[in-house]
Amino acid sequence: MIYSLDRIQDIEAMAKRMRLTALDMALAAGKGGAHLGGGLSCIEIFAALYGGVLRFDAKDPCWEDRDRFFVSKNHCVLAQFPALYEAGYIEEQDLYELAKDGGRINGYPRNVELGLEYSGGSLGMAVSVAIGAALALRERRSDARVYVLMGDGELNEGSVWEAFMSAAHYKLHNLTVIIDRNRLCYDGDTEDVMALEDLGAKLRAFNWKAGRCNGHDVHDLLRALTEERPDMPYAVIAETVKGKGVSFMENQPEWHHGVLSQKQYEQARSELLGGTE
Repeated sequence: MIYSLDRIQDIEAMAKRMRLTALDMALAAGKGGAHLGGGLSCIEIFAALYGGVLRFDAKDPCWEDRDRFFVSKNHCVLAQFPALYEAGYIEEQDLYELAKDGGRINGYPRNVELGLEYSGGSLGMAVSVAIGAALALRERRSDARVYVLMGDGELNEGSVWEAFMSAAHYKLHNLTVIIDRNRLCYDGDTEDVMALEDLGAKLRAFNWKAGRCNGHDVHDLLRALTEERPDMPYAVIAETVKGKGVSFMENQPEWHHGVLSQKQYEQARSELLGGTE
């Protein structure tokens, strides 16, 4: 699919708004802190999906022929909820009630009416759930697609590779897995914890089509996410930076989850706005 320059620029603007919203949410979380690093690394992925790829209807969230999106790395709610707000699923006030008594959203939610197909938290299971959805859609001849967003550290789970084998066995061409390849997990560099490269070769050995893209480049993401694929599942390895956009967070494992001070918030916001404030 070819996207116009105006459409790409709209999605880029959406991603910028989402980053600023993520900071606002993190500040509002107070001493409870928030998962900033892995949220900021996948902002453009969410923007590209909701702004240009996914087929959905926020006014009819349970529409049977909607695309299904399973967020496996569900500690990235600072990207997910701003995207759902931009898409029209939730209200602005919902964003700042995250994990608060009486709020509609929390850290690991499932509520299809709010655009949430899956409750993550425990890593390594979403691909298996998505395979069930993809099989069911194929059985009833729906042309809806199934998407999964995973963290690269999550690939240490053996259940993920069992699921990869299963998806290939059933030739699920309606399944796309996006791997947020920021190369940092809570315990450090993924290549030190459990080396993944050559990740593309591993996936192809499991009979998946695999490609790479710049996970912060909307045009490259859209190209990768809409690429034609043969009769097999498809994995997009999106190269990203953990904590993207904020200098003191980028590539810093301690910002996997952190408490944002007012001073840090102001610095981060200024950086994201290019020092225009």
